[in-house]
Amino acid sequence: MDLRLDATAFDYSFVVVYLFFVIAIGVVTKRKVLTSEDYFLSGRSLPAWICALAFLSANIGATELIGMAANGSQYGLATVHYYWIGAVPAMVFLGLIMMPFYYGSKVRSVPEYLRLRFDRPTHVYQSAVFAIATILVAGINLFALALLINVLIGWPLWASIIAAAGVVLLYTTMGGLTATMYNEVLQFFVIVAFLIPLTVGGLIRVGGIDGLLETIRTHELLGENGLSVWGGTGLANTTNPYGNWIALLLGMGFVNSFGYWTTNFTEVQRALSAKDMSAAQRTPIIAAIPKMLLPAIIIMPGLIAAVLIPELSNGKLSHNEALPALIGKVMPTGLVGLALAALIAAFMAGMAANVSSFNTVVTYDLWQTYIRPGRKDTYYLRVGRKLTVAGVFIAIGAAFIAAEFNNIQDYIQLLQSIFSAPLFATFVLGMFWKRMSGPAGLWGLVAGAAGAAAVQIGYQNGFLEFNSQQAASFTGSGMAFVFDVAVSVLVTLRTSPKPVEELDGLVWGRTKMPIKRSIPAPDLHKVAVKAERERLEEGRGLAWWENPWPLGAAVVAVLVLLNIFVG
Repeated sequence: MDLRLDATAFDYSFVVVYLFFVIAIGVVTKRKVLTSEDYFLSGRSLPAWICALAFLSANIGATELIGMAANGSQYGLATVHYYWIGAVPAMVFLGLIMMPFYYGSKVRSVPEYLRLRFDRPTHVYQSAVFAIATILVAGINLFALALLINVLIGWPLWASIIAAAGVVLLYTTMGGLTATMYNEVLQFFVIVAFLIPLTVGGLIRVGGIDGLLETIRTHELLGENGLSVWGGTGLANTTNPYGNWIALLLGMGFVNSFGYWTTNFTEVQRALSAKDMSAAQRTPIIAAIPKMLLPAIIIMPGLIAAVLIPELSNGKLSHNEALPALIGKVMPTGLVGLALAALIAAFMAGMAANVSSFNTVVTYDLWQTYIRPGRKDTYYLRVGRKLTVAGVFIAIGAAFIAAEFNNIQDYIQLLQSIFSAPLFATFVLGMFWKRMSGPAGLWGLVAGAAGAAAVQIGYQNGFLEFNSQQAASFTGSGMAFVFDVAVSVLVTLRTSPKPVEELDGLVWGRTKMPIKRSIPAPDLHKVAVKAERERLEEGRGLAWWENPWPLGAAVVAVLVLLNIFVG
């Protein structure tokens, strides 16, 4: 099947106009970058809605568009687990429980929290691991876009990679995180503007939702549980592609999901850029609202492609090509350019998010802390810009690793199980167990990564059997969590804990104490009381949607209803 699009000059004009606005945002925001905090954290000055859309857009990269469409065409409706089980609960948890620690302690990155809570070896290890994982994911985004451009308009892979990487490098180097986040807001709307007509046009061609479901049932295109969310998740006869309900809830819903959304600095960095504590807490919760609805325009195209593109089921096309094939089948002349602009936007959102978090962690957590401490702020600003350039060039090399996988979601989940799952276990123990010692932080992370890697090695060599690579990754995530917790407890029992007075503002139950390492050192309780008094004096109460807890409860309630009525 020829997937090449017949793009006209009018279509390319969409791309040119979009790139103009992207670069213009970088030029404008560059004037606001005066300090390293401006460059890496937007000066902690952005409103909640900007942070929330950037938070969401950073996750909707080309990998999500291609990967989730691939999953939809291959596995069916069960793919919504990635959103309703594998994202929203963790996003709410991040806002309600973990952001007070991150934002209140004034840490500049997630690894920096580990240095304060545990020790320097734990900090160095996780900083290095995060830098590696982030660049690998940036490479996935780069490969995904290059693949699409190659398939759709015929550009060579190398030319697509260099052109797209060059634009990201330009605006990220100039405007830092502020340019990245404002572009992520623009990218979100461009992506949605493309996905809605693609989905609607596809549904019209298959006879609406009823016609889509009937065709899938009649021709058995997606297997026994292709049109069921929770079907086939029993322990005795598991036929769901993502495993049984234990693997789903613990592997995907708890360890993998919480490991990604609550400890991945690429996401947390957007909330840390908020103007105050309330905005920081509401950032992931507000983002969870559209996140619940995105399956309708991200996974649905994969289901439509399973019906309209028979080459997917007979193996002539890989599932990674489900989205580009559907674009060629559905998008009318004149809207091809919108599709191209949206796909470029999706790539830029994902890659820029990873590059901005990479340069922050390497600059603050490694360079400033251990290699060149005590220099002027302008020095670290220059280092950050140079690391942005280095990060983009390394990501170009990492793109070729992603090319080895038929379904890039397989690769993403493999990385998640090894890098994110152990980190979440360490965070949970460290935040809620004051006794946990410094060395336990390091050895727990190492053991967790080893446990996940062992499952992957066992699956690849035939010693362990799973329904799919992703099911293996979810099980690996569970093992990573178990290994991390077990080793952390054992090491803690053999080593001395940190003095409790050094844990102020870093562990549960000590959040009302002054945070000694912050300059100035805030008292979280006094800050909250002062903010409430100021609102009352001004005659403006706190609306329920401005309060993280009622807002989070409302999101969870809607999520439960979606699982009941759709599942």
